[in-house]
Amino acid sequence: MKLKKLGLIINPWAGIGGPAGLKGSDGVDTVARALQAGIQPQSHKRAEIALQALRPFADALEIVTYAGDMGETLARALGFSVAVVGAAESGRSTPEDSEAAARAIRAAGADLIVFAGGDGTARNMVNALGDNFPVLGIPAGVKMHSACFAISPKAGGEVLRRLMAGELVDLHQREVRDIDEKSFREGRVSTRYYGELLVPEEGHFLQAVKNAGREVEELAVADIAAGIIEQMDEQDPNTLYIFGPGSTTLAVLSELGAEGTLLGVDLWQGGNLLAADVNALQIEDAIRRHREENAENPVKIVLTAIGGQGHLIGRGNQQLSPAVLQAVGRDHLMVVATKTKITELGGRPLLIDSGNPSLDEAWSGFIPVVTGYRDEILYPLSGDGSGEMV
Repeated sequence: MKLKKLGLIINPWAGIGGPAGLKGSDGVDTVARALQAGIQPQSHKRAEIALQALRPFADALEIVTYAGDMGETLARALGFSVAVVGAAESGRSTPEDSEAAARAIRAAGADLIVFAGGDGTARNMVNALGDNFPVLGIPAGVKMHSACFAISPKAGGEVLRRLMAGELVDLHQREVRDIDEKSFREGRVSTRYYGELLVPEEGHFLQAVKNAGREVEELAVADIAAGIIEQMDEQDPNTLYIFGPGSTTLAVLSELGAEGTLLGVDLWQGGNLLAADVNALQIEDAIRRHREENAENPVKIVLTAIGGQGHLIGRGNQQLSPAVLQAVGRDHLMVVATKTKITELGGRPLLIDSGNPSLDEAWSGFIPVVTGYRDEILYPLSGDGSGEMV
């Protein structure tokens, strides 16, 4: 495959609920709440990162897309030749618009459709295209359990660059799964298989399906919790801890006697749960106020990775914005994961997709991972999927 016409679909609202701590972006009310909280859409920025890889080929490539925010505005801003084949009916993009756009772009002769969105947008592609037309997802949602997404926008751009250059890239059918956001917001993870998409795949650039429903290794998690609490006892008592989502981090809070949030981000300091289920702006404000009291007051983030995929940052924890990560610093990241979770990665690195490629590159490298009581390993963290255990 060599690209001549590239279809582009952007879900303008994909991922907006993540930094807002809303566990997803489905529904007009969710988008309104996120905007009211001061959160700005991010899917255009993530699509731009991917499309930058194609700018050297702009004279030989036509972007086929929908009007305005669904693709036209960005494609023209980047200097591509653009063919507009339709527009959102209401002026505000809906799932039905994404499906209509996919059908129209295919009919216009596109070689492949790249879409920026989450699992919901992937479902729209299944509905509109079935499993026999090439599609590549640029991760811009909150959850992204499906295997049709690049591991990051930059990695997606590399796949597109190779296609544009006429390099050999395999095509494989990959699962599309989505989660019930209502159950998710109530602390229950329930995914459903919706179909498959035909996806260009090259090396380490595509993510795996998220593992869900595995038996929790209770003893291993308890050991990890004990080890982290011992480290906390040795730290400055004024340290502000930011606990990311996940059963392993929740176990640490439970051992501390706090009723934390399984799927949200919580703040802990000096023996107290300061706030539960906070959004990105609330975290940034908490760090700012914490350091106003004493500029040297330490802040740490306690995180675990997603099973199967290996994403440490950028999937389900977008409350940890680039501003939060930069304020805390890589050296104050406390990563926890059972040895089973690490082993199931098969040597693939942990992944960071913060939305800031420069930060992702700077944070790549080996990091300590607490895997038990007084038990740590060094494991690679990568923004582009490269890096293996040595």
